Amino acid sequence: MAEALKTVISQSTECPVCLSTFTDPKILSCSHTFCNACLDNLLECRGNSQIRCPVCRAVTQVPHQDVGKLQVNIALKSLIDDMKGQPQICTNCKSDDKPHADVYCQECGKYLCTSCLNKHYQLEGSIGHDVIAMSDISSGKVPVRRYRKCRKHPKKDEDYFCSTCRRFTCFRCIVMEHTREGHTVIEGAAYEDKYMKNIEDLKSKVDKKRSCFQKYIDFIDEEWKSADNAKKRCTKDIKKAYDEAVRQLTDRRESLQREVKESTEGVETELESMKTTAQEHINQLTIIADMVTKRTKTPLDMDTLAVHDTLCEELREVLDQDDPDYKQPRKSSKKGKSVFKRNIGKNELGLGKIVNEVGKYELGLSRIIHVMIIIIVVSFCLVGLGRIVNLDTAEKYVGLPTYNIDNVKNVALPDKNSMNFMVSTQDGRMAVVHSTGGISIISSDGKLQQTVLKDVKIFGLGFLSDGRRVVIDTSNNIRLYTPEYTKLNVMFKTLSRDEGGIPSLTVDGDDLIYVSYRKAMKIQVFSTTGGQAIREIPCNGYIAHQITSYHGSLIISSGYVIRLIDKQGAVQHELKIPGSNHYAAVSQWNTILIAKMKHDKGLVSIDEYTNELRHIRNLVNDLKIEKPDMNWYYLQQYRSGEIAFCTPDRLYIFYSILLDCPFSLIIKQ
Repeated sequence: MAEALKTVISQSTECPVCLSTFTDPKILSCSHTFCNACLDNLLECRGNSQIRCPVCRAVTQVPHQDVGKLQVNIALKSLIDDMKGQPQICTNCKSDDKPHADVYCQECGKYLCTSCLNKHYQLEGSIGHDVIAMSDISSGKVPVRRYRKCRKHPKKDEDYFCSTCRRFTCFRCIVMEHTREGHTVIEGAAYEDKYMKNIEDLKSKVDKKRSCFQKYIDFIDEEWKSADNAKKRCTKDIKKAYDEAVRQLTDRRESLQREVKESTEGVETELESMKTTAQEHINQLTIIADMVTKRTKTPLDMDTLAVHDTLCEELREVLDQDDPDYKQPRKSSKKGKSVFKRNIGKNELGLGKIVNEVGKYELGLSRIIHVMIIIIVVSFCLVGLGRIVNLDTAEKYVGLPTYNIDNVKNVALPDKNSMNFMVSTQDGRMAVVHSTGGISIISSDGKLQQTVLKDVKIFGLGFLSDGRRVVIDTSNNIRLYTPEYTKLNVMFKTLSRDEGGIPSLTVDGDDLIYVSYRKAMKIQVFSTTGGQAIREIPCNGYIAHQITSYHGSLIISSGYVIRLIDKQGAVQHELKIPGSNHYAAVSQWNTILIAKMKHDKGLVSIDEYTNELRHIRNLVNDLKIEKPDMNWYYLQQYRSGEIAFCTPDRLYIFYSILLDCPFSLIIKQ
């Protein structure tokens, strides 16, 4: 009975996670106990401050993500400590005073003293049994093979496993408790084989998954290294440009200083000579006047009278000299001051021609400093874009536009809440399409110049390279028109409104016509000869609200997501910014403009992105507009640079402010 109790206690002191004797046992809120180290591993897997019990799946909150702060199972810890302090006794001796065990038989599952071991060797069935010394067991060198003993029948091994009850059991328990319908019983060894096979299978999958993520980490390291190399190259270019600019400034400063010195040396000599002559006159007047005016006694003899007359005569001669001529020093000074000429209105000194080796510009001193600052700022911006610009190959000076929310024109459309579509015309104006009928042609200064096709209710408009117009009406019919808007006899087989839903249209550089359908969730491609679609592009899992042709690709606007897809429908790049609806357009610089509209607040922001949908800069930030009834907007850009943002009833035109920049930004699309 004592041995059975000890077996039960031994099984109760094993952690169900690591299957070893508990080490620093901690209690979860569900009352189950696990090793401190095992709980640490479980917490790390969860990645937060919660642990899900592996036994009952109840959740325990871990204070400050520190398992050590959980309650210790003091009773279990004391029991384990007591068991460690008690030596293992022989389980084969029949007497009450059992000696300490010296070995353990792996085959019999018994602890044996030396006497019992000798008897054990004499038994015919025990020859060849694996016997290990207790010293090896206590030191951890050799693991002990555990034998499961039934708790109800301590002398019976648990040689079977009930899959229904999820527990090992002995044969007697099977007969008594596990023969009812629904119980599935297999041999314990078979279950262990299956269990180990599952473990090996999981281990193999873990190794593959670990290898997969390791390759991903290696890839990140390569990209990190690539980005770091790009940063170093850019930093080197910045230093080179900065050092070159400083060298040019230093050389030019010394050259200008020499020019100024040479130009003013003669002036200084002339002025110094004039000053010396004037000072000599002052000295003469002072000396003679002092000699004359200090003779307070009246001269009585002939010599003193003669001296007085002579001094007075000399004084009169000095007084009779001409007054100073201010024209001469003014003339000399003017010659010296003419070296410095302030350019009125330009806020810079024209100190000479300073030539930049990259662009060959003639710049003033303040412009050179401005150039240096822009070199550094532009270089860092290009690092953010993933593009390095070699300053030695930069092209000629260009202006970069920026936009100010105070420089916006608000134009009321002819028909309220009727805008369906907007596109830039071939002659640089803006065409606004109305669902009530007609196309309004509006110039960049906001003036309505023309209205065409007044009787046609239109959903989309495009322009072919030969000047013809492509129109899709509210019944999803495509029609071609001449540049004078005369209807041509070309028919297209499109999806009906019931089949396809609301359409959107764009035309690419090869004069192919693309029509997206919201309901059908696909894009049909037509040639200008009409007839059926030559092919279809699937919209895999998204609705194309608006489509725009872009250098062999298509820009898809779908709510808060912008996608760049190829002509087969594969998504190349994707941009998600929840909280606002997005509307895209192609800029005159071949970058991508995206308007973010917060309809509930009536706020619009416009940003510029690369062809990989990487952010470049903000152009307009949270402009408050007159919120329309419908949440429907369009974004385009005039050929002259103005940005047009259209609501159902208004057109907002943003005018640019050109910033001088010494180098063109060469961004390879």
